[in-house]
Amino acid sequence: MEEVCLNSEPVFDMVDEYEGDGEGEGDCSAVEHDDETGSKHSKKEPPLPTIGLEFDSFDEAYDFYNIYAKEQGFGIRVSNSWFRTKKKERYRAKLSCSSAGFKKKSEANNPRPETRTGCPAMVVIRLVDCKRWRIVEVELEHNHQVSPQIKRFYKSHKKMILAARKARPPAEPVTEIHTIKLYRTAAMDAVSNGFSNVSEREGIHQPDHSKHLELKEGDAYAVYNFFCRMKLTNPNFFYLMDFDDDGPLKNVFWADARSRAAYGYFSDTVAIDTTCLTNKYELPLISFVGVNHHGQSVLLGCGFLGHKSVEYFVWIFRAWLKCMLGHQPQVIVTDQCKSLQIAVSEVFPKARHCFCLWYIMQRVPEKLGGLRGFEEIKRQLNKAVYNSLKIIEFETSWTEMIKKHGLGDNKWLQTLYEERKQWVPVYLKDTFFAGMIPIRENESLNAFFDGYVHKHTSFKEFVDKYDLALYRKHLKEATADVQSKNSSFELKTRCNFEVQLSKAYTKEIFDKFQSEVEGMYSCFNTRQVTANGPIITYIVKERVEIEGNVKEVRSYEVLFETNQVDIRCICSLFNYKGYLCRHALNVLNYNGVEEVPSRYILRRWCKDFKFQHVDLGSTDIDVYGPVYRRSHFHNCAVPIVEGGAQSEEQYKIALHELQELLNKFNL
Repeated sequence: MEEVCLNSEPVFDMVDEYEGDGEGEGDCSAVEHDDETGSKHSKKEPPLPTIGLEFDSFDEAYDFYNIYAKEQGFGIRVSNSWFRTKKKERYRAKLSCSSAGFKKKSEANNPRPETRTGCPAMVVIRLVDCKRWRIVEVELEHNHQVSPQIKRFYKSHKKMILAARKARPPAEPVTEIHTIKLYRTAAMDAVSNGFSNVSEREGIHQPDHSKHLELKEGDAYAVYNFFCRMKLTNPNFFYLMDFDDDGPLKNVFWADARSRAAYGYFSDTVAIDTTCLTNKYELPLISFVGVNHHGQSVLLGCGFLGHKSVEYFVWIFRAWLKCMLGHQPQVIVTDQCKSLQIAVSEVFPKARHCFCLWYIMQRVPEKLGGLRGFEEIKRQLNKAVYNSLKIIEFETSWTEMIKKHGLGDNKWLQTLYEERKQWVPVYLKDTFFAGMIPIRENESLNAFFDGYVHKHTSFKEFVDKYDLALYRKHLKEATADVQSKNSSFELKTRCNFEVQLSKAYTKEIFDKFQSEVEGMYSCFNTRQVTANGPIITYIVKERVEIEGNVKEVRSYEVLFETNQVDIRCICSLFNYKGYLCRHALNVLNYNGVEEVPSRYILRRWCKDFKFQHVDLGSTDIDVYGPVYRRSHFHNCAVPIVEGGAQSEEQYKIALHELQELLNKFNL
């Protein structure tokens, strides 16, 4: 497997004047080639040569152009080379169509017919930084007919067949971000189209297309063009492409600058959305989604997955982790999929892995809808899952449901019960979810790209909509920032908790907290039941609506530590949502506490959170190494970027100071 990193920023240089038209290195004559036995593969549209693309060596740049030429239907040759005289080192070259220029007139009696047409098609490559070759000039138009359907085999292509016959060394892993490999190697392409005679007996196996991205006509170019455009307009854009040893594209991952910056703030809880894979959409999209300070979903990266297997999930998880400088999230929420479970445990061993309750409950009609008494089964299942405050309550309710309806042999329910500690709320009370999982029956969940992706969305259609989706999400966040900063919130009670948090929380989070403050008035009969030193246990009763207009009284146990003013409610809303519940507020009020303790006012929900320093540090990162320095410096720089964008005046100040730094660093 070859991992392809396309992550360096294209740089446009002025092209030097040519030192002359040297003779071509190699013949331009073509060899007739018949391939009746060649394997047939679907045609893949190759990436176009583009100014700014870089390669690790001259040979890689040559191979890239040669592969492009082969799929377009023409041959190539090195028509010019420039060398440094002392070291005899090539530092510049012109790769031309094999029909470039004209041959010298021959004195022979029967000269061979002229095959050259003076074709202008070419690329000029140049050595930069003494280690990478960059395309600095491109001409794609030919003055003669070219077609991949014409069965001619050029000498430049013959090298690809010879390379395929040799044993390939293992592909080197990508070790740094600024590496570009935009091509498939000769050995890959030797078996990726109908021009190859190399058989499996010679060591090349036919690719398994069932585990590759099924790109239709125009998709490959659309994706490639999207990446090039994003890289040019978004310098911190990151993407990786995963090719099979046989050539076809297996996986793709990318994250733009906003996604990478957002992860610095909102990396505590991340949902990995595989809805498109689970529902077998034509677009195999996988998304990494977090929650911002307004409670809105925020994209932290996404990709295309060629197959739902452990190997493929591991690759895309590692690509995402590489993009985020190795910083792992605290909690990961996924669909209930065995391959996902294994991959998450391998790549994120320290993260708390949970299943999304909403995804599971959405499958209830599909899995149980054909059973007799389905409506009653569903009602009892919802009661066990959503209403259990203690583990014993869940276990009792589940057991009663299984026995009453004879569901002991139901495989799906058996699996759910075996994995209950990863999805049933009562088992997840010690986990912080930042509101990313619904814990009430009437709560729903929307995928990040809802409304932009449907069952038959193509790759080309998606990359066209990607910018629009992110633009609207960013606009929504920016609007919420302005509203939270400049608006005075309407107060609905006389409670000091409401006044206090109206000055701290963003509008969306304050609205949710305000509902809890109002809910204090539905609580009654707060009473102390036990005391163990400074720890006092209270019971708070509340009338809650269960079905329709029917209400029942429920008792909530609240622990209150008087010395540190520490408080815990059995409903655990603080861990699920990140703000205190009405029961805890009731006990604080009962004890004369007029303000919510600062430990229960999470910075991630505050108006000015993105202007605060966020520590991306991890015990796994070497504090003396470049990874830590980059991470720490990134944290310090993001508030400057955000602040500089707030007004024209701040923008000019930030830009001026940045220019001063660039001058000092000679950048």
